[in-house]
Amino acid sequence: MRITPREELDNRIKKLQAYMADAELDAVIVVQNADLFYFTGTIQSGALYVPAAGEPIYMVRKEYSRARMESGLREIVSFSSMKAIPEILADFGYGTPSRIGMELDVVPVNFLARYRAVFPDAEYVDASPLIRRVRMIKSKYEIHLLQDAANQVDKVYRRAREVIREGMTDLELAAELEFAARKEGHQGLVRMRAFNAELFYAHVFSGTDTAVPAYVDTPLGGLGLNTSFGQGAGLKRIERGEPIIVDFAGCVDGYLVDQTRVMALGGLPDRMKRAYDDMHRIQERMTEVAVPGTPWSHVYDVCVAMAAELGYADSFMGAKGAQVSFVGHGIGIEIDEYPFIAKGFGDMLLEPGMVFAFEPKVVFPGEGAIGIEDTFYIPLHGGLKQLTFSDPELLIL
Repeated sequence: MRITPREELDNRIKKLQAYMADAELDAVIVVQNADLFYFTGTIQSGALYVPAAGEPIYMVRKEYSRARMESGLREIVSFSSMKAIPEILADFGYGTPSRIGMELDVVPVNFLARYRAVFPDAEYVDASPLIRRVRMIKSKYEIHLLQDAANQVDKVYRRAREVIREGMTDLELAAELEFAARKEGHQGLVRMRAFNAELFYAHVFSGTDTAVPAYVDTPLGGLGLNTSFGQGAGLKRIERGEPIIVDFAGCVDGYLVDQTRVMALGGLPDRMKRAYDDMHRIQERMTEVAVPGTPWSHVYDVCVAMAAELGYADSFMGAKGAQVSFVGHGIGIEIDEYPFIAKGFGDMLLEPGMVFAFEPKVVFPGEGAIGIEDTFYIPLHGGLKQLTFSDPELLIL
């Protein structure tokens, strides 16, 4: 078990406090698990109170002893009721905040109402954009964790090469790969921030199932096992001459990378092989465009225009009518972090330290899907660096 260093936590808090000053916030209260992990190093139930200046206070409801063991923060206190928060703040010399930031993109309305009862005269504003801006710039420590996750997902890819056989179901293949990842320390849960966005390890499917759209905001969906979780691997059997998609999220100590590779038994139709080569070309074009100072949406616009020129206007990033409006997404503790390589982000610029997955994909309804995905980061100096490294060539088994 790796414990987040105190220096990491201190730097993150200081960056958040700098953004808080610009937003004129007296405090930010952090309660969502991914954000708690980022700022405290653990997810023990409670709230992190970040004042505009000074030490944060991690107020823990359950489990205090584990919070003490797992978090490098200095001030950790036990509490059992929100009503005790003002008294706790007073003990640390903090007054009553009048302008409070909370993660309003994820906090339930009823939960917010309970905090309003604690500080009835305060103004509540959304602090999630500030938190996401802090999290989008990765430290050397975080890059190291992401490299470990890339090593893990490469082992999953190598296992896929060993176990794929004609007649096995997509579910059987997914189970083999999930087992391989689990043995390498994968936590199983893949965190997503978006409401009702759920993901379990990966999307592993074959043939026509790769082209089945689903409710999730992804270019590929899959039929899944049942209507309660209608995505991912189902009971279709793998056949020769069809694409096998292994879209897998590696995870080490809470940090994720995303990688997609395509395999086939015996070969693929020429149209799919050509599409795979074209998605490579779009990825290469992205690496030329995605430099610091470039608007996020400009990278998206360039890649979508190139896909259209190559003949994929109605099939790029999903089947017609089910296309998503992004071609890449930030990744770290959650799989949908900043930056978004997407439509509508013309005022947001790429910066050194950002990490994102880029996933150009094509869907041929009734036939199958083709694509590639890798995770990249922007270093302080030099060009874009690739974290995931499994053999990118179309693998014919």
